[in-house]
Amino acid sequence: MSPESRRIARVLLESPLPQLDRLFDYALPPELGDVEPGVRVRVPLRTAGRVVDGFVVELDVEDDADRPLSEVESIVSAVPVLPDRLYRLARRVADRAAGSASDVLRLVIPKRQVRVEKAWTADAPTPLLEPEARDAAASVVGLYDGLQAVLDENGRAAVEAIPQLSDDIPGWARMLAAAAATTLAAGKSTILVVPDHRDLDRLLAALDTFVPVEAIARYDSRQSNPDRYRSFLRTLEDAPCIVVGNRSAVYAPVVAGLVALWDDGDSLLGEPLAPYVHARDAALLRQEAEGSALLFAGHTRTTEVERLVVHGWLRDVRATRRVLPRVVLSTPQEMEQPTPQRMPSSAFLAARNAAAQGPVLIQVSRPGFAPSLVCADCRAPARCPHCGGPLGARHRGAVPVCGWCGRGARAWTCPACSSTRLRLASSGSERTADELGRAFPGVRVIVADGSHPVERVDARPALVVATRGAEPLAEGGYRAVVLLDGPRMLQAPDLRIGEACLRWWSNAAALAAPGAPVHLVGVDGAVARALATWNHPAYARTELEQRAPLHMPPTARVALVEGSSAAVARALEALSELSLPSDAVLGPVPVESDDVPPRVRALVRFDYGAGSRVATTLRGAVVAEAVSGRRGRTKAARSTLSVRLDILDPEL
Repeated sequence: MSPESRRIARVLLESPLPQLDRLFDYALPPELGDVEPGVRVRVPLRTAGRVVDGFVVELDVEDDADRPLSEVESIVSAVPVLPDRLYRLARRVADRAAGSASDVLRLVIPKRQVRVEKAWTADAPTPLLEPEARDAAASVVGLYDGLQAVLDENGRAAVEAIPQLSDDIPGWARMLAAAAATTLAAGKSTILVVPDHRDLDRLLAALDTFVPVEAIARYDSRQSNPDRYRSFLRTLEDAPCIVVGNRSAVYAPVVAGLVALWDDGDSLLGEPLAPYVHARDAALLRQEAEGSALLFAGHTRTTEVERLVVHGWLRDVRATRRVLPRVVLSTPQEMEQPTPQRMPSSAFLAARNAAAQGPVLIQVSRPGFAPSLVCADCRAPARCPHCGGPLGARHRGAVPVCGWCGRGARAWTCPACSSTRLRLASSGSERTADELGRAFPGVRVIVADGSHPVERVDARPALVVATRGAEPLAEGGYRAVVLLDGPRMLQAPDLRIGEACLRWWSNAAALAAPGAPVHLVGVDGAVARALATWNHPAYARTELEQRAPLHMPPTARVALVEGSSAAVARALEALSELSLPSDAVLGPVPVESDDVPPRVRALVRFDYGAGSRVATTLRGAVVAEAVSGRRGRTKAARSTLSVRLDILDPEL
């Protein structure tokens, strides 16, 4: 390096401000010594007059030493927590979602733990698999036609999991664990992403049968900060490992040989924080950039995954020998009754016979005793006189309580007809358990919901009343499964409600013992036929065909633009230069809020080919509004333009 040259660092600032979402050049003073890319640093931000944290992304030497540059103030840590592959993934994900790379990195890089960092040494040995475990993993992978080829060729596949328990471990968990073990045996790392802690525990139990515990790095929201940071440091090492976690695990900085997602239709895999990227989309971007194998596994098939299968982007992988649940639908006579029974005689008899042999699963739509009340005379929803929230009852004979403010309504009067009588509009898990306890005397009744979490039940006779997604595992599988409240579930005002219901019911049916009946009560039509025939891809294709003329996702991408009317108008004007179709923009319409100035919202529908141009334009509009908001505007008048791409359930 010549005397006239100097070292510089290009730093990504940890800031939510959109105008700072770029690399800034800083001079590296000689006293800092050697600096590696990826380390945490503190740098001055002259426009704000303060010091901020950031990451060194690149190092360079420049000859123009006269260019005025601020100097890096200090090195926070010598550990390179931002390898180049992680930064490029974050940048790629942020650009597609019109967001900031620092927002993506915030999801994956934990806060620094000095004590953990000092104890860490990047010399973990390569985990070895026992020959028996390797053979067992290969045999499980061999149960799926073409899965081994996908792993060997770094291919992409949509895998229909076997809906059965094996040694009280779900078939899907055993399949993903075997695929991860096979990949680990080849000397490559694996990332396994699941929606919630229940799925995580089941997957860890399956992995325990194949791989040593030191080969697993957990990304778990239940972990303490030191444990989370320790797992993150493990993923920075060269030794291969299996990363298991929730949605943020998809960004783990390993050199992945396999990335797999379980049940990508679960809403928990959608990131609720900016830039709101679904784990499925992040996995697709990662696979495209890194060339790893990619699996989307589930009992059902989302329309997003089926679209990729139709276009040939994903391979359709199914079991070589399909053993499917025995689904029983309501008879036409039961469907045509003027007042259908909540549990018709066929389902009741099946539950009674099965309860003499072992546990029976009863799936309901809602927790609690009576989640909602209505006027007994006019059937108008009962609302709180103080805040307008819905009234519910916590147990039989209880005073109605507001679900929003928690106040009791002892002297409630219907504003529509002046009646003072209330009736139950629906039955929750606790009320259902109360009713079944009287109908099945002498049989245990177990409630499993958000307030009463139950992980497992034994093989003794019992009625397990569970809300969707909270069903515990049963030893040997359930002797019968009864799916209640199907019509109520399907009435939800949601574009994807049929797809969601099919997923809830299929996941519950997969917990049944071999040959056990699965009764779907009160539902007919395409969703019921898809469950009965276990032909989920056909249902997803039908959904795609129906959405295509409406340009609804996933046949098209949808962006949400929200802010003041002037800011939204400027953003839409910028989009008009992209030659989008005339019906691309829906709205804007007012948003109910107390903001000043009032906010409006618009939806923009566009093809996948125009995605990068739309994202760049909308990101430019957000940056322009943020910069102009700092120039002389009062705080109340500053624009708060926000953009969100890939809205899954668009509604104005």
